[in-house]
Amino acid sequence: MSSAITPSPTQDFRTIGLIGLAHGTSHFHHMLLPPLFPLFIRDFGLTYSELGLLVTLFFVISGVGQALAGFLVDRVGARPVLLAALACFVAASLAAASAHSYHGLMLASALAGLGNAPFHPADFTILNKRVSAPRLGHAFSIHGISGNLGWALAPVFLIGISTWAGDWRTAYLATALIGLGVLALLLLNRDAIDDHQGSWGHEHKATSTQHAASEHPMAFLKLPSVWLCFSFFFWTTAALSAIQSFASPALGRMYGLPVSITAFVVTGYMLCGAVGMVLGGFLVAKVARLERTIAAAMTLAALLLLLTATGWLPPYLAAGAAALAGFGTGLAGPSRDMLIKRASPPGATGRVYGTVYSGLDLGFAVAAPIFGAMLDHGHPSGIFYGASFVLVLGIASASLVGLRMARGAVTSRPALA
Repeated sequence: MSSAITPSPTQDFRTIGLIGLAHGTSHFHHMLLPPLFPLFIRDFGLTYSELGLLVTLFFVISGVGQALAGFLVDRVGARPVLLAALACFVAASLAAASAHSYHGLMLASALAGLGNAPFHPADFTILNKRVSAPRLGHAFSIHGISGNLGWALAPVFLIGISTWAGDWRTAYLATALIGLGVLALLLLNRDAIDDHQGSWGHEHKATSTQHAASEHPMAFLKLPSVWLCFSFFFWTTAALSAIQSFASPALGRMYGLPVSITAFVVTGYMLCGAVGMVLGGFLVAKVARLERTIAAAMTLAALLLLLTATGWLPPYLAAGAAALAGFGTGLAGPSRDMLIKRASPPGATGRVYGTVYSGLDLGFAVAAPIFGAMLDHGHPSGIFYGASFVLVLGIASASLVGLRMARGAVTSRPALA
């Protein structure tokens, strides 16, 4: 490849940084409501099952929208879709700040879900088209890290601002300012996220054109690996839903820990996940059988959650084990994203990522009310037993993807260089 068309490290890092920031903002808004659930129970008299339905609403809208957004991204480009999504987050924050009933919270959840819908197809389309192959694994790693940091920051930010101000509505006005700031930054640097000017899109232009002419736009849905990747996301995010929304009250009931400690277990889980993703970004380039990395890392996470569920550990050690489980899921993240890239046929990046990542949304939507009901019925250990079990199912899905690819089942995969 000639140097004339090879992007400089500065160009790559600029794109990676902007997309990472946008992705972190989307994950921050995943947690727009859950950190303040106890305050909604106090002010609106809600149950954990009702609060779980708010999470379900978010992810139903996000999941359906994500699958559709993949087609929109492939048709009109990722950049305008990404900018519109950030505007939805601003609207969601303002809706939360003005909520005076459960219905107001539902509106905020719906707007946040609508904003979240396009992020993975848009993000990965831009990264795959603008970032050079030698740095693509690290791009996936930074993308995952930024998401975990967004998740980690949200509880600290929302609880901290609401405590400082003595009013949770002020916290949501502050999150609206965050969304506006990120939107403004992306607009000022819109050239770096223009997927129509991708550094690598020319490599597959002829192949993609020929593929588009001979294949129906929905043909990728016939690939078993696409649906195995979908199921992988469904199971693993069902586990994440349990930890994000209900680990704090479950630990409090099982071990008698105060909210001041348990509220930050999710933050610890996400920070451990970020560390795992840094290491996972290096493993992607060195490991041929990515599903083996995924299996080993997620087995570690499942065992730690299982140990927490038993009630055998001292209270603070149990909180630490639950947080440390995030390292295992984080370590698997870059390998997971590269596995999906290798399973994507040419010209269908947005559609494949949109479909596969809608499994994430469905996992959250289905799991949240189930785990919420466990708490309502006095089974806090079920949060951790259930999370451990569905992680094992996720390992099985990833292993099947790897086996199919190793046997040559996927014959149409984009080149990495």
